[in-house]
Amino acid sequence: MRRPRERIASLPAAAGADISVKRPRVQKNVTRSLASDICADLFPPNGMLPTENDLCIRYGVSRTVIRESLKILESKGMVRGRSRIGTQIRPREAWNLLDRQVLEWIGPRIFDLDLLQSILDARRATEPFAAELAAERATVQEIAEIESAWQRMQDAEGDVEAFTAADVAFHTNLMKASHNQVFMQLSSIIQAALEFALHASNEAVDARGEAVDIHRALIEALRVRDKAAARDCSMRMLDLAARDLATALRKYPRTPSS
Repeated sequence: MRRPRERIASLPAAAGADISVKRPRVQKNVTRSLASDICADLFPPNGMLPTENDLCIRYGVSRTVIRESLKILESKGMVRGRSRIGTQIRPREAWNLLDRQVLEWIGPRIFDLDLLQSILDARRATEPFAAELAAERATVQEIAEIESAWQRMQDAEGDVEAFTAADVAFHTNLMKASHNQVFMQLSSIIQAALEFALHASNEAVDARGEAVDIHRALIEALRVRDKAAARDCSMRMLDLAARDLATALRKYPRTPSS
C-alpha cells in the first residue's frame, strides 16, 4: 500500500532547461517524504517541526517548496502553522484519516491506528440496513451494476488488486442502490478508506471463494426483493471481513512504539 520514500537531491538545472515541468513532481515527492516522516513519528505528534531552513536542508529544496508542502499538510489536518512560533504537528485524531493521500502516507502503520477496525465498525452500522433498503428500492439497472462488480470479483479471485477494485465497486453500488442520500454521501467519503480496508482483508487470505459466494447470495436477495435475506447476507459478509481483518492483524503486528 505504501510506495518507497524518495529523497530529493538538490541538483543544478541545466542551461535553458524548463524547470517548471519538473516542479510539480518535486513538490509531490517532498510532500510525501515529509508526511511519511511525520507518520513514522520522526517528528512526534504535538511537537514542532524543524525550521523552514532546516527542512530545506533535510529535503534539499527551496523554502517555497517547503511552504507549499506545509500548506498541503495543514489542509489535511496534519500540521498547524503558529505565527512567530513555527509549525506544530497535530495529534492523529485531528488528521483527515479518510483522505486517500493521508492513508497512503500512513502506509503499513495503518495497522497501528485501529483505523481498519473503525472502518469495519462503520460498515456494520450502515451496510446491513443499506442492503435491506436496496432490496426494496434498487432498480433493475442498479442490480445489474452490482452483479457486474461481482462478476469482476469472481474473474479476478487470484488478483488481489483487481479483486479489491471490484469489491469496492460492489459495495459502492450497493450503497447507491439504497437510495438513501446520507448513505450515498457516506460511501463517497469513506471510499478510499474502504479500499484500504478491503485490500488488507483480501490480501490476508489465500482464497476468496467464500466471499464471492456471499456476495452472490446478496445479489439473489436483491433480485427477489428479500429484505431480510439481504440484511443477513450483508452481516455474514461483515463477519467474514472481521475474520480476515483479524488474520491481517496477526500477519502485521503492531510496532513496538504503539
